[in-house]
Amino acid sequence: MIAVAVVVLLLLHSADCQADMYVCDDGNGSVHFTNVLLEKGCKPFLPKVKNRNKNQKKSYDTVVYDDDIWTISLRNKVDPYLVKAVIRAESSFNHRAVSKKGALGLMQLMPETARQLGVPDPFNPQQNIDGGTRYLRQLLDTFNGDLRLSIAAYNAGPGAVKRAGGVPKFPETVEYVSRVLKHYQGYKSRGRG
Repeated sequence: MIAVAVVVLLLLHSADCQADMYVCDDGNGSVHFTNVLLEKGCKPFLPKVKNRNKNQKKSYDTVVYDDDIWTISLRNKVDPYLVKAVIRAESSFNHRAVSKKGALGLMQLMPETARQLGVPDPFNPQQNIDGGTRYLRQLLDTFNGDLRLSIAAYNAGPGAVKRAGGVPKFPETVEYVSRVLKHYQGYKSRGRG
């Protein structure tokens, strides 16, 4: 227990600690920290930062990943502006983002989806963009290129879209589709430069 407390205190010492750390429960009541993402019982360890204004938002550069987005998108025959719009809606360009549901990285891949897509490190921007873009390509193929349905499926899952026979009426999904399309149109109108 003392060793665990020391590790936690060392990690909390830096308010901006962003190393790849995971906390793992072995199922026998023991918890350990590691820098290797194991398949079961591990979650990203992101220490809570005290004394930060809750209304303060971090600003992330929206162009730092443009070359990767462009290259990966064209390779997968997906509009780069769509990929960029999804990244903005999913993580606001924070490659360390973790959702309440456990989605990870720029394109917010669920751990199981990341494994299925062969993404070993969802926090690696290139791997995440590649996996998320390939998943988006699968959804576009599934829904015959229908942008609204594919975006809805990225958020709610393809099964929910198929069951609903369109965009599911989940408030989060309806708002998500609208937000992605707004970002997409904005990026397309401004172009790549």
